[in-house]
Amino acid sequence: MDLQMLDMAIRALDQIFDPERLLFLLLGTLMGLIVGAIPGVGGLVGLTLLLPFTFGMDPYSAIAVMMGLLAVTTTSDTIPAVLFGVPGTVGSAATILDGYPLAKDGQAGRALGAGFMASMLGGLIGAVLLGFSMPILRPLVLSVGSPELLAICVFGLSLVAVLSGGAVLKGLGAACIGLLVATAGDDPQTSQLRWTFGTLYLYDGLPIVPLSLGMFAIPELADLAISRTTIAKDIARNTVSGQWQGIRDVFSNKFLVVRCALIGSGLGSIPGIGASVIDWVAYGHAARTERGASETFGSGDIRGVIASESSNNAKEGGALVPTIAFGVPGSASMALLLSAFLLLDIPPGEEMLTTKLDLSYSLVWSVAIANIIGAGICLIGANQLAKISIIRVGVLVPIVLSVVFVGVYQASRAWGDFSTMFFFGLLGWMMKRFGWPRPPLVLGFVLGGLIETYMFISVERYGWDWIARWPVMIIFGLTLVGVLRPVIQVILGRDEKDKNLRRRFSKPRLSPTALFSIFIITVFSSFFYLAGEFEFGAQLVPRLVTGFGILFIGAQLIGDVFFVTETRDGQAIKKSQIFDITHSFDDLTSGEMLRRAVIFAGWGLSVVGIGYVIGLLPAVLVFLCCYMRFHGRESWRLSLIIGLGFWLLYLFLFQLVLDVHWPHSWIGLQFPILRSKFEIF
Repeated sequence: MDLQMLDMAIRALDQIFDPERLLFLLLGTLMGLIVGAIPGVGGLVGLTLLLPFTFGMDPYSAIAVMMGLLAVTTTSDTIPAVLFGVPGTVGSAATILDGYPLAKDGQAGRALGAGFMASMLGGLIGAVLLGFSMPILRPLVLSVGSPELLAICVFGLSLVAVLSGGAVLKGLGAACIGLLVATAGDDPQTSQLRWTFGTLYLYDGLPIVPLSLGMFAIPELADLAISRTTIAKDIARNTVSGQWQGIRDVFSNKFLVVRCALIGSGLGSIPGIGASVIDWVAYGHAARTERGASETFGSGDIRGVIASESSNNAKEGGALVPTIAFGVPGSASMALLLSAFLLLDIPPGEEMLTTKLDLSYSLVWSVAIANIIGAGICLIGANQLAKISIIRVGVLVPIVLSVVFVGVYQASRAWGDFSTMFFFGLLGWMMKRFGWPRPPLVLGFVLGGLIETYMFISVERYGWDWIARWPVMIIFGLTLVGVLRPVIQVILGRDEKDKNLRRRFSKPRLSPTALFSIFIITVFSSFFYLAGEFEFGAQLVPRLVTGFGILFIGAQLIGDVFFVTETRDGQAIKKSQIFDITHSFDDLTSGEMLRRAVIFAGWGLSVVGIGYVIGLLPAVLVFLCCYMRFHGRESWRLSLIIGLGFWLLYLFLFQLVLDVHWPHSWIGLQFPILRSKFEIF
């Protein structure tokens, strides 16, 4: 950093430390913490709300309030991810894999402490890299073309083996489901509509928010409702010492923090590689490189939380590089930020790196200071937040589910979001019961659209010569090794995760998991046949995906039907959870479990049904009070106090602050004057 850059950095710091601008930074940070903790909302919604208020502000104040919000949404999203297994934003999905098991084990304080500290350090590293790299990274970012972006996305699929928890073939099959779902909507090559089933909702494909909430939130809430027990049995380790243990864990794994922050910042600087990918890449890197990770990741390893959280906060610093240097937004949030720049007469590009370098460094300081403030606030409240894990399930489930219902509507503000959430909620619950890993499906969905888009651009721009580019060949080679190695190990019976077990041939038998595999193969076969109706360009990816899906699940089916798993001494047959759909419930028969599951589904569907009649927000109030009173067996007094209290909070935040336009209800259409006076109908 030369003297001119140092002078600009000091000048920017002096501007940010102006009391009025510090107040704006604090307000933005507080708002970012709030929207990050609400599933389905996130920084994009918050920034949309802030944008009109930046008119008339001086550039430093506007930057302070906007970057304060954006910098910390992936700090507070750790709260629902750890406590409920619900992703606050798409950037915290990987945090669930180890954070939620830690909470169930009574270590929520430790997980939250580690998550907040890793987020702060990751954000600071991202800010430092942004400060030093703005002039340096310009030629590097310009050299990355669509073939390299395609190769990076394909490489992301090699993480499926890591995210499969020992069930590699099932993980590859789940990834194929995600890739197939990603092909719904408008094909980028032929503009042909695929899998829309005559509904306008699917024309632009499925949104990520209801899909991810369905895959992760609904199954965990369903299990809580079925088991009727608290998340954690006790909070013996959710004390101040537990939180400090989490902080110590971060510093004990400081090199992991640095590596994952570099991954987050580096991938964040590449336009199109969004938050929904970065945390999975960092998590996969940690699972491959950390000692003993293959045995512990996914079951409550604090290093999994650290890897995910340090990467998703670092990405904001990286995403600012193309936004500042080229005026090319690195993410959807950056696109809104770029709009604010233009409205504030802040021209991105060469001027931001020369004559207005102080404005660029004000972005750096805002990100750094907001991360410190946000993490500090969260750490102060971590121990109180941890106590949520022992709240009675009859109170906790309706509160969290109501937040999910209100949050999921923010995806595309259509009734179809609820159908998507319920469909993938059912699929996710069945996958969990039959031992299918769910993260590969979400990863496949996220990468599927990017892969198809970048492939189309690459072929149109370079023909098929793009395959011969040396960075592409190297990345493809690494991908092939990453995918095939664990598959070959499973086929040869050399799975490193269970070295003390072996598989042997037995007489054929049909287990519940085998029947589920047959169902998935049938679905793949149907879509393979239906894809024949599309033009060649539009049918290529769906047929490849379904073909490989049939291959992977077919191999899994053969193993389920003709092989059993036992210890190497042959004395004890391993009773895997995939053959017992009640594996996570003590003393529950299959019939009782299914009965409770149907009741939970009925309560969830009732919100949508009642919402059609009287409006979504009034339906949430009815649901909150009735669930706690009739299902949770709470008193009317407690049910009304809690239900009305949370409902008023939703009304204030979503109706008055975020100005959400609620879907039309039957009563609102019948009595227009009612909707004109009360928009919630």
